[in-house]
Amino acid sequence: MPQSTTTPENPRPRWKIEHLPDTPLAFVMLFLRRFKGWYLAILLLQISAAVCTILVPWGLGQLTGLVSRLPAIDQAVEALRTPLLLFGTLLVVEMLMMRIGNGCHIHVVPIQRRAVTQTLFAYLQQHSHRFVSSEFAGALAHRVSEVSLGVNMAIAIVLFDLIPVLVTLSVSVVLLYLAAPVLGEFMLAWALLFIAVSYWLARRSQPLAQQFSAARSLCNGKVVDAVSNLTNIRLFARHAFEYDYLNGFLNREMKAAYRAFIYMEKIRWLLTGLSVVLKLGMVLLALYLWQAQRVDVAGFVMATSLSLLIVNDVANLARRLLDFFEAAGNISNGVRTLTRPHEVTDRAQAQPLEVKRGQIEFRQVTFGYGVGQPIFQGFDLTIPAGQRVGLVGSSGSGKSTLLSLLLRLYDVQGGTVLIDGQDVRQVTQHSLHAQIGLIPQEPGLFHRTIRENIHYGRLDASHEELHAAIHRAGAEGFIGQMEHGYDSLVGERGVKLSGGQRQRIAIARVILKGAPILVMDEATSSLDSITERFIQDKLDEIMDDKTVLVVAHRLSTVAHLDRILVMDQGRLVEDGSHDELLRRRGHYFRLWSRQEEPA
Repeated sequence: MPQSTTTPENPRPRWKIEHLPDTPLAFVMLFLRRFKGWYLAILLLQISAAVCTILVPWGLGQLTGLVSRLPAIDQAVEALRTPLLLFGTLLVVEMLMMRIGNGCHIHVVPIQRRAVTQTLFAYLQQHSHRFVSSEFAGALAHRVSEVSLGVNMAIAIVLFDLIPVLVTLSVSVVLLYLAAPVLGEFMLAWALLFIAVSYWLARRSQPLAQQFSAARSLCNGKVVDAVSNLTNIRLFARHAFEYDYLNGFLNREMKAAYRAFIYMEKIRWLLTGLSVVLKLGMVLLALYLWQAQRVDVAGFVMATSLSLLIVNDVANLARRLLDFFEAAGNISNGVRTLTRPHEVTDRAQAQPLEVKRGQIEFRQVTFGYGVGQPIFQGFDLTIPAGQRVGLVGSSGSGKSTLLSLLLRLYDVQGGTVLIDGQDVRQVTQHSLHAQIGLIPQEPGLFHRTIRENIHYGRLDASHEELHAAIHRAGAEGFIGQMEHGYDSLVGERGVKLSGGQRQRIAIARVILKGAPILVMDEATSSLDSITERFIQDKLDEIMDDKTVLVVAHRLSTVAHLDRILVMDQGRLVEDGSHDELLRRRGHYFRLWSRQEEPA
């Protein structure tokens, strides 16, 4: 499995992106600059193709005018040779410019989409635990995909639709003005009106496109959430409820879609009306000028041909405007959500954490999830290196929050959290997490093979080291019974495995990681007593020579540890060994007595 590395020439890993533009235009410009060579080539090719396209009616007009002036048919071949050659050259060059431009675009689009997706994913990876836990995973993934597609679509529409139309209008004004100033003035007035109306409509349609994109992302998140909980839906017989629940969000998406689509249809009506004005007006004006002998046959043919050409381009642009506004809405919606500033960041001079002993200290820590709702106020705790400590207490007492602060999933609002005297805010998060092995209540397994999930602990581990970790975790038995052994897929979040099997995979992964600090958050609370005893024995083996923090609801899980901390409402109310705390007959004694009462 690949692993990002750093070199003196590239000190920052490619996956570590700390800042991204927070506006859609700036975000798109970031990638335009990254691929500026390709896009400059495409731009020049498209401009060349558009100029050739608009010169074709001019060439046709010249041919028609020349034919109308020929006194005899037998003179036509010689007289028309050069104009025909020029006309054919225009057609060939137009085709070559368009095809080469499209070839460049075909080359750069997949590369750019990969770059956008990688960039957004790298930035998303570094968002805080608070951000990730408050958003639908499916909606976030959907927005990453929509932004990458939206950037490609928006740039393509500008390069292949908008700019060619602007070039066509500009060259048309010049050619018509040379034929008859009034024709050029009419085209210029129409073009300015068309551009002004298009810009005004674009500004007004943007919020509708954003609302539609947001509603679509929310629906996608709801679908993913429901699909990931199909077992619950089945076991609670809530098929009808979920159907109606999702239908409510689908109805909102449908209403947002109607608002956007109806508005876009109004845009099409208006732009189509403007195209009729151009087509009819140009033909009538050219006919009037021809009758008044203020324009010749060549000018008349060119004017009518240009009007038909421009009308077709405008009609196509009207259709593409819907795609552009939708892409812009997708980009805006995604950028607004994904590129928010990171809540927990590395300091400018952050250094890698060096753990030589593993002492943990909470010094005058103050923290709360919400304003005016502190969990810890001036909290102090020291855990010597190599000590095995259990954290117990009622729900909401601050046990898991304490682990989150140690892992720096959140930043303290006051005080410091120290490991071997190093403030966790002054070291890189990457190095902090590399020094801590975590076994949560629900191990986060990828929908990958058992081998890949365990290898996640240390990507460069050898096969022998992997096998040794599996052996120490007691996972050999069930892995050997699976059809593909180490290469068996575990399913999404490990659904193909039992709770005990998932925990053994998690233990093997932590063993392979070999971090000097071990953290367990209710690691065995969801297991049956026999499996818990087996897992506990394995955990005891890997606790040697490590500083260990164990959050547990079942007190039997921590009774054998060196030290037990009893917490209540963010305060440390008791501290001692199992036997010492029982003799005090305080909080821990009451908790123990309730759990030990016979059923």
